[in-house]
Amino acid sequence: MRAARRSAFLTWLVMLGALSSCGIPTTGVVEAGGPASGVAPTLQVYLVAGGTLRGVDRSLAGPVDVESAVRVLLKGPSRAEQAEGLYTVLPPEASMMSRVTVTSREGRVTIRLSAVPADSGDLAAAQLICTTVAAQRVITPGADPQPVTVTGPGGLDVRGTGTQCPGGPGA
Repeated sequence: MRAARRSAFLTWLVMLGALSSCGIPTTGVVEAGGPASGVAPTLQVYLVAGGTLRGVDRSLAGPVDVESAVRVLLKGPSRAEQAEGLYTVLPPEASMMSRVTVTSREGRVTIRLSAVPADSGDLAAAQLICTTVAAQRVITPGADPQPVTVTGPGGLDVRGTGTQCPGGPGA
């Protein structure tokens, strides 16, 4: 009797295992890229077309801050944007990033340039101000952006809050 019970129990266990199996084989660890990270933040940088500013969207790999926004701007337009006639009056990132200091304190952002493109200081400052304000709007949506001051040699001292930027408040 004991052997019959044991046999019935083992048969029941095998049947239970067969019924609970779904037929999908085990695979182990599957390498399929990096971890899920959500939506990449989009930042608007301001390039120049025909002497006026135009905002273009850029996706960032990491979190948005004012300094990363300036770095993205200094990379200049993509080839597709260049084909559309977009350009920058700022020197390229390789020659410029060591000459740019970005600080954010006491409710104000200051960007100091050690070199300014000849005859385009105000437009260069506008590119920096509008891009910085756009970054602040990504960082703190709904809050008023901090005023931005761009200073440089030759008496360059331009202040702004983004109200003159295309697509900004008051535009």
